[in-house]
Amino acid sequence: MKKTPALLSILIAAAFGAGATLHAGPVRANDLLTVYREALAYDAQFAAARASLAAGKERESQGLAGLLPTIGLTANTTWNEEDSTRRGGGNITVSANYNSNRWLVQLTQPIFRWQNFMAYRQGELGAAQAGVQFGLARQDLIVRVAQAYFDVLLAQEAVATTEAQRTAIAEQLESAKRNFEVGTATITDTHEAQARFDLATAQEIAAQSDLVVKRQALRAVVGKEYENLKTLRSGVKLSPPQPNDIGKWVESAEQGGLNVQLGQLGLEIADKEVSKQRAGHYPTLDVVATRGRDSATQQSATLGFGYDTDRSTVGLQLSLPIFAGGYVVSKDREAVALREKALADLDNARRQSALAARQSYLGVTSGLSQVNAYEAALVSSQSALDSNKLGYEVGVRINIDVLNAQSQLFDTRQKLAKARLDTLTALLKLKSAAGTLSDEDVAAINALLD
Repeated sequence: MKKTPALLSILIAAAFGAGATLHAGPVRANDLLTVYREALAYDAQFAAARASLAAGKERESQGLAGLLPTIGLTANTTWNEEDSTRRGGGNITVSANYNSNRWLVQLTQPIFRWQNFMAYRQGELGAAQAGVQFGLARQDLIVRVAQAYFDVLLAQEAVATTEAQRTAIAEQLESAKRNFEVGTATITDTHEAQARFDLATAQEIAAQSDLVVKRQALRAVVGKEYENLKTLRSGVKLSPPQPNDIGKWVESAEQGGLNVQLGQLGLEIADKEVSKQRAGHYPTLDVVATRGRDSATQQSATLGFGYDTDRSTVGLQLSLPIFAGGYVVSKDREAVALREKALADLDNARRQSALAARQSYLGVTSGLSQVNAYEAALVSSQSALDSNKLGYEVGVRINIDVLNAQSQLFDTRQKLAKARLDTLTALLKLKSAAGTLSDEDVAAINALLD
């Protein structure tokens, strides 16, 4: 069968290892860093996290408000109709109709309100908590973008591999047909090759469909589709995590993981809530200053008169709660129970972060071992295929041997590509568990692309 240039390109692309893909024209390839930056501006989850950060920062200002003075203005105007009757010595009734006006400005400066001070500390911690949650959302975006990007690369590799496999099987099918026509092979060889060809065709269709799905998943994160993505450089060597010690990574995750930091802040907020609720038993002391005016204008049949009274006061106001129906005591018990919950949540965060660090570290180390093994297996599979082809030509191997060797080669090639990308994903998750994942890590992986 005469090979077309397109088929030759497929075979060449498949022969150069994992990550090789085909492009119809000189389309500029997008890299992981570009995709990540576009996701920062598009992803809805990250946009929600950004808004939550802006809202969370206001908690500090809200807490501070309880320590600052409050100023209020009240004013009213009232029409009054009064009838007064004096008893004894003859009843005398006096009627008065007048309008009264009043305005009052009051300033209150808290001197001692322990619950307000605790609320201020909670506001500071809440703002810090919002910052950590935003950092967690950024790390989550990095992992999601990388996973979606790598899924597309792996799907592209699957398409290229299945295309190359189908082409190779088609050649073997033609060879079996020719050998059967000249009487050097049985019809069984043709049927076996035809079955493999039909299976490869079905696998290629499935791979193309999966590629469409993976591209749509990436589009959901970044808002656009990419005709071409940069792949891992051929023969790129992946490095082990630094430090190459699972114990240190677990320790970092237990102490510095962002979920652990959230738990620590949550426990501190719960501690302050206990103090705030217990302050319901404490006295409060405020400076209260007022400035106001009372005015009244009386109307009679012959004349009208009125008065204006200006008042200014400055003083201390002490309030001591005595009994509130058990509400304060109940809120105190509730706050203590919630503090116990926050402590349990912190313990759970530490354990989950440690587990994630262990799993990710083992994912990286086992992934590196798999990459090395698959690289060796790829060389061996290629040698086995070449040997089986030569044996088939001289008559010491049958067609099914060649087909099996081809399947093994292409399967090893896909597994190698998957092992490389899974190792990089595990490395990102490891740094995320330790709380150190940043944009620099995206740039470092981006440098491995070509």
